Amino acid sequence: MDLKALTYLVVGTTFVIYIAIAIWSRAATTGEFYIAGKSVSPLANGMATAADWMSAASFISMAGLIAFSGYDASVYLMGWTGGYVLLALFIAPYLRKFGKFTVPEFIGERYYSKTAKIVAVLCLIFISFTYVAGQMRGVGIVFSRFLEVDVSVGLLIGMSVVFVYAVLGGMKGITYTQVAQYCVLIFAYTVPAIFIALQITDNPIPQLAFGGNISGTESGLLDKLDEIVTALGFNAYTSGQKDTIDIFCITLALMVGTAGLPHVIVRFFTVPTVRDARTSAGYALLFIAVLYTTAPAVGSMARYNLINTVQPGAIGSTEGNLLYASRPEWMIRWQQTGLVEFEDKNNDGRIQFYNDQNPDFANNATTYGWRGNELKVDRDIMVLANPEIAGLPDWVIALVAAGGIAAALSTAAGLLLVISSSISHDLVKGLINPEISEKNELIVGRCAAAIAILIAGYLGFDPPGWVAEVVAFAFGLAAASLFPVIFLGIFYKRINKYGAISGMVTGLLFTYGYIEYFKGLFLKWMGSPWGENVTSNWLFSISPEGIGVIGMLLNIIVAVVVSHSTSKPPEKIYDLVDRIRVPRSN
Repeated sequence: MDLKALTYLVVGTTFVIYIAIAIWSRAATTGEFYIAGKSVSPLANGMATAADWMSAASFISMAGLIAFSGYDASVYLMGWTGGYVLLALFIAPYLRKFGKFTVPEFIGERYYSKTAKIVAVLCLIFISFTYVAGQMRGVGIVFSRFLEVDVSVGLLIGMSVVFVYAVLGGMKGITYTQVAQYCVLIFAYTVPAIFIALQITDNPIPQLAFGGNISGTESGLLDKLDEIVTALGFNAYTSGQKDTIDIFCITLALMVGTAGLPHVIVRFFTVPTVRDARTSAGYALLFIAVLYTTAPAVGSMARYNLINTVQPGAIGSTEGNLLYASRPEWMIRWQQTGLVEFEDKNNDGRIQFYNDQNPDFANNATTYGWRGNELKVDRDIMVLANPEIAGLPDWVIALVAAGGIAAALSTAAGLLLVISSSISHDLVKGLINPEISEKNELIVGRCAAAIAILIAGYLGFDPPGWVAEVVAFAFGLAAASLFPVIFLGIFYKRINKYGAISGMVTGLLFTYGYIEYFKGLFLKWMGSPWGENVTSNWLFSISPEGIGVIGMLLNIIVAVVVSHSTSKPPEKIYDLVDRIRVPRSN
């Protein structure tokens, strides 16, 4: 069976499983549609949370970032894992004690204001659609390569699958589908990592191979990687280039953004008790750690294999450069997607892969001849292409395809459900028509999910950046808008509705404006007056990925100042905060 047929078989089988689970667990009530009837076990919820959390950014893009950025990409590992700990300890148990369906519902009641609730819904929708744009890019990348279809066709297939188990199954269907998706994605991530670690270092444990020696040599993997990338004119793999303040801000933005992401928070509403919420958080952290401790090894080994493919001979000269006419099958297949590109600028028939932006390196060009860069490799393909580059069996390549799709679709489904529940429960039932029947509310929720899927698919056709970058923007927006009012709402009684509303609006507008100004997040026609690579104009040298920290600080300052300049919250709000601050077993 050839690779294409095997991929269709493996991916098709997983789709059948997901859809069957959705039909079996079809939501019959709004409680099941929004929070799975609070009946999910801690173990199952831990696996579902891990699948929800490990999106296309984690599965597809993070190791690609590590492969090309090396040390600098550690901010994503630290920020996302640290953020989950922050969420599990300081946010999830208290919101579970509150016992409502959605984050805007908490904000509306805690700040005794319909306006606050509406602003929270708008923030949530903005964050979720930014996040889902990255997931849909991941779906398009996987389908375009492994099913050998156009990106638009791949997106339509993915949208159809999500439609079935998100619209029909609701949170109940999504939860049990995500349990299956976690099993698929973690198996798909670790199996090739074990194979490649054994191939390169003779050690089958990727986490240990990461610090081990190259097979048959005394050279460590990271030492060898530093040697060959610097010989090509790139910065050393283990050295950092980012400013310290930018590293700090990106890490913190990802951390607090995690604690403000509604689609992750809502997972803790699906278990029976507060104790179960804490237990499921522990399970989820364990399941997440499996992928996150493997990612650095996957990224470094992918970079090592890529360079050795292009430079099979002498590193640093042009003698060993791969002839384009003899390029391997994996490169030919990925070139068909447009995610690997080659331009023979000096017409010598060889693939040049050098950093011609490095001045010191370029000055030595007279010694070695022309040494520019002719190869463009999209960083989002590295995890998916890694098994092919390493020459692993076709069944492993097909498994990785299924895992990448599972990662993207699991998070996309969670995000879309959060959007639909905010529209149907928080806006329609909570504000527009409080007397709506449960049956009609369920219909509105499903219609909202269907419309959200269409919008998400549209964003997937032309996303505002590579997967992890877009997701980082979503985390920054969450850090600047929702996290402060959730955190202050739990731990600071004096914050009132005026402060909360002013803070959310300030944080969201500042952070979105900064990202839009430098990156053109959605309004690409405006363009950036500075160009996205010009860092000298960044505020305090903070990149758009980390600016959410400044937005968060502005949110907090505005919320506190406005709250203390206006009337205190009602006494019942003080009682409410006291009640949710003491998590009990129910």
